[in-house]
Amino acid sequence: MFPFADFAPVVFAVGSLAIVGWVFTTWLRVKNGYPLDGAWGQAVYPQKNEEMVERVKLLSQENAQLRAEIGSMKDRLAVVERIVTDESHQLNREIERLRSPAN
Repeated sequence: MFPFADFAPVVFAVGSLAIVGWVFTTWLRVKNGYPLDGAWGQAVYPQKNEEMVERVKLLSQENAQLRAEIGSMKDRLAVVERIVTDESHQLNREIERLRSPAN
């Protein structure tokens, strides 16, 4: 038979320590302005102030700018890859075709 009475103080101490730790971390989050999380990770009290709305706008604009820049860089990289992997005689033929006058 497993005597639970011998381990009861240890189980009680570990459980109490876990609860105290959870209360402490929640207090730290509230003190420092972090939103609280619910059981499924959603924010319990989401903060929406003007500063955060403006910050999201600026980040969205920067994100769009960076996406456009990455798109242009991908296009340029594709051209460079085509030039590097192209065989030299084919590239020379295209250059000569461009140099010759149109018929």
